[in-house]
Amino acid sequence: MAYNILILGASYGSLLGTKLLMAGHNVTLVCRAQTADLINTLGTEVRIKLKGEEHHRSFRSSEQPGTLHAAAPDEVAPAGFDMVVLAMQEPQYAANEIWQLMKRIAAARVPCLSLMNMPPLPYLRRLPGLQDCDLDHCYTNARVWDGFDPELVTLCSPDPQAFRPPEEKANVLHVGLPTNFKTAPFANPAHNAILEKLETDIAAVQVDGLDIPVKLKLYDSLYVPLAKWSMLLAGNYRCVTSDGVRPIKDAVHGNISQSEDIYNHVAALVRHLGADPADQVPFAKYAKAAETLLKPSSAARAIAAGTPTIERVDRLVQQVGHELGMHHDAVDETVAIVDARLAGNQQQVA
Repeated sequence: MAYNILILGASYGSLLGTKLLMAGHNVTLVCRAQTADLINTLGTEVRIKLKGEEHHRSFRSSEQPGTLHAAAPDEVAPAGFDMVVLAMQEPQYAANEIWQLMKRIAAARVPCLSLMNMPPLPYLRRLPGLQDCDLDHCYTNARVWDGFDPELVTLCSPDPQAFRPPEEKANVLHVGLPTNFKTAPFANPAHNAILEKLETDIAAVQVDGLDIPVKLKLYDSLYVPLAKWSMLLAGNYRCVTSDGVRPIKDAVHGNISQSEDIYNHVAALVRHLGADPADQVPFAKYAKAAETLLKPSSAARAIAAGTPTIERVDRLVQQVGHELGMHHDAVDETVAIVDARLAGNQQQVA
């Protein structure tokens, strides 16, 4: 059986979208009209390096068994889909045309799998320790999430690193770190059955007898995707400095002891919420992976480019820590630096 999957976001979303197409499922990418025209004309191209190979291979949507379509937000009727994947950056959902689509998705009661680093508010309401926390100010517009049933929303950790090569058209994505998507379960077993089918079908695809990296992995725990929080706070957000940006490798290894302290603090916070230590990534493993991350994080690059709003997982982790009585000076310092840089950008566009 082929499922029809709606993916909001044609950049990072095209990575999971391509994996679904390869497994025989049908994908609709939501993006700007100009990008939709490009994708409907040329398809998408995702470049992934297979294990043991020196160079990336190109996987084109036109060569896959599943069908791909791209559409602008106002062209989409969500009720016709089996699942929605939220693969845009959190501030993008505040744009009016996306917000209106989100209202239609909530009303259609289609299960939503988030690939955002910033967890959707309805997902956080499923966590017992966060049900009564005031987290609205961590979001660009928290009202976007008002109509969603928490039981219909889950979170997938977007661990694979990918980017659009600047010299290429908007339909090309290059995968730098081909790790797996790790997803928490839905509340409804029927929705988890869809995830299980997608997981199995993606895992079964091979090319020339070789496995293709970037799998979808379903876990029993709601907290598995939150293992990413330690990585974001120790690395990604610390790419932002008071007067510039730096690669993730430098953010982590420039002061390795402080990085480990931040990492372990955030990991302890997530365990306090209910995470199993076995589901978390040891700092040593993360630090090793960070050695290959030679570019600034997407959040840092956005700030350097003058963007006035970004996903604020740093602020969310800080607020959750304050709610739980778990403060950390270095986390507060990171949030203050990001706040100041964004305030400067906002003044420039005002």
